[in-house]
Amino acid sequence: MVDRIPMSKRGHKALKEELSRLEKVERIEVVKAIEVAREHGDLKENAEYHAAKERQGHIEGRIIELKDKLGRAEVIDCTQVDTSRVVFGTVVELMDLETEEEVTYQLLGPEESDVKKGSISVLSPIGSCMLGKEEGDEVIVNTPGGRREFEVVEIRQSSFA
Repeated sequence: MVDRIPMSKRGHKALKEELSRLEKVERIEVVKAIEVAREHGDLKENAEYHAAKERQGHIEGRIIELKDKLGRAEVIDCTQVDTSRVVFGTVVELMDLETEEEVTYQLLGPEESDVKKGSISVLSPIGSCMLGKEEGDEVIVNTPGGRREFEVVEIRQSSFA
């Protein structure tokens, strides 16, 4: 059975755009760089050649990875998710019960989560502990810094798909 990878429409689009750029631009550029480096002679001590070959390996590896993820993607419209409980795509406002500080996160897939932009992975310690919770529920998370307790203040849909 193939493991599906949940992702937002926006995250799916971003991966498709990255794949297209790698296949249509970067792959071609690195092949040209390898050709130019080859013209410089002895390949054993040609740093340009080795750097270009290494870059080519990274590009090809990422292309394979993106094709795999896109092939297993379960695309979810985050503007249409059920907000009766915390699920993939919901925006969740939490209150830290120790500090009374409020934080807001959107639960997304690992490929598109970015704490600085307010999104966390559903696979992260706090993300996985929030799944299935309802407003008013406590969320207890064991983090590397110790045990933290939150309360789910609000669950809402995202404003983007």
